[in-house]
Amino acid sequence: MLAMAEPDAFGEFEATSLFCPRCRRATPTRKKLLLVLPTGHKYDYVCGECGTPVGGKSDNDSRDFYRTIRPQVPTRKSS
Repeated sequence: MLAMAEPDAFGEFEATSLFCPRCRRATPTRKKLLLVLPTGHKYDYVCGECGTPVGGKSDNDSRDFYRTIRPQVPTRKSS
C-alpha cells in the first residue's frame, strides 16, 4: 500500500526576530527584497534596531521575474 504524500504543515517561515551580533541579543527583523532572479527572490533580514544584516532567505517563486517589462528596442529611422 502506498502512503499518500502529506501536504507541508508549514508553507514558509518568516523570521520575526534573529540574533544580532552588533546588539548582542535577539532583535526584531526587517525583511528586504534584494534581487528578483529567474530562480526566485532573494531576501535579506536586517536588525530592526541597528540595521546590521542578520540573515537571508531565498524562495523559488519565479513569477515576478517573468512579469517584468522587457526594455524597448529603439527603432531605427530610415533616411
